[in-house]
Amino acid sequence: MSSLIPAALRKDAAATMATLAFFFVLTSYYIVRPVRDQLGGAVGSSQLPLFYAVTFVVMLLLMPVFGTLVARFQRRRLLGWSYSFFVACLLAFIPVFMAQDRLGARAIGSVFYVWVSVFNLFVVSLFWSFMADVFRERRAREIFPVIAVGGSAGAIFGPMLTSALVGLVGVAPLLFVSAVMLTIALFLLLRISVQQCAQCEDAEAPIGGSPWAGAKEFFSRPFLRYMTILMLLGDGVGTLAYALTADYVKAHIVTAAARTDFYTHIDWAANTLVVFLQLTLSRQLLVRRGAMWTLVLPQIVNAVLLAIVMIGGHAELRFFGYGVPLLALLMVGTRGFMYGMTAPASNSLYTRVPRETRYKGKNFVETLVWRFGDLVVTSGVSGLTKLGAGLSGITLIGVVGSAIAAWTARKAATSPDLAPEEHRTLPQALDNQARS
Repeated sequence: MSSLIPAALRKDAAATMATLAFFFVLTSYYIVRPVRDQLGGAVGSSQLPLFYAVTFVVMLLLMPVFGTLVARFQRRRLLGWSYSFFVACLLAFIPVFMAQDRLGARAIGSVFYVWVSVFNLFVVSLFWSFMADVFRERRAREIFPVIAVGGSAGAIFGPMLTSALVGLVGVAPLLFVSAVMLTIALFLLLRISVQQCAQCEDAEAPIGGSPWAGAKEFFSRPFLRYMTILMLLGDGVGTLAYALTADYVKAHIVTAAARTDFYTHIDWAANTLVVFLQLTLSRQLLVRRGAMWTLVLPQIVNAVLLAIVMIGGHAELRFFGYGVPLLALLMVGTRGFMYGMTAPASNSLYTRVPRETRYKGKNFVETLVWRFGDLVVTSGVSGLTKLGAGLSGITLIGVVGSAIAAWTARKAATSPDLAPEEHRTLPQALDNQARS
């Protein structure tokens, strides 16, 4: 049995609890994600700029609040209050979905779509900031792909649980299940914090500084500027795929149940790809070659997938008698490589920056900047469509963006303001891989 457990987890309670915690975090998120996505599919990409604009404004308002919490309160309190807030929100949405038929998809979507986006970015960003605080850079390269696999398992389990329960209990009770999962994740993270605090009291101390330090860090640190550009371009491709797929769903899939099923299958396929990459290529590259190629390769894959869609358009591929749109493959591929390779690599780089950058700077890039990019991309797709641009022209722009993202990824991984990398000898890396 022990041979089935990765070597990175053996005799490391913090790593094991972190992997379980991320499993429950993403299970919680992926229970509600298909419900959110079907609301977007019901209205098409024309309404996505509105959803993302509201999300961006909410992020802008929350950024100084988050910065104040990071500056003034201990890590345990920050985790406890943030996660508890989102648990309370999940419970508050239950009566809203009980009245879904009266309120309508657009009315609920204007609130719930925005809230789920904020929930995902803040909860996940805070989780990885905490991980970068707990594990050193060399250890992070070994353990982060394994922790990410735990999250990906939750990302697969969440849609499966949603699919199994929604027909039995309806939508509203699913929010309660999601709240329970997030509560379990919080309990595990607090246990890690208590254990780590006993070893290093400084890590529990409030970070201090200005609530706006995240934005200030952007102007003072080349690394954060590179990560910002990479976020805008790299995730922009995923947002582009999402917007184009929303138009496809609106045109070809009529019922809410069918749309939810379509997005559930996309989630399952994407997260299966994420797990495969995390267990194979990502960890191999991170341990042996460091973060650079693990950041660059997904951008090259994005360019190839966009080129295929540019040539094939709305064509479908046949798998086992089922037609799969090329746009769905683009969405699966971009998301799979984003979370299967880019995320573990970028998170490992944040172990080489000061604590204030890990929390405030990282949160600034992965919340406010991310949603600003979503707003720009969805508005651009909507505007280009109204001007008569076709699928080929829009995807060609994405190919160019992916090429720039590949160059930016290389610059981010070699940024001069990163702390020196903790080198490992190749025999040691190979031995650890063999034992895992």
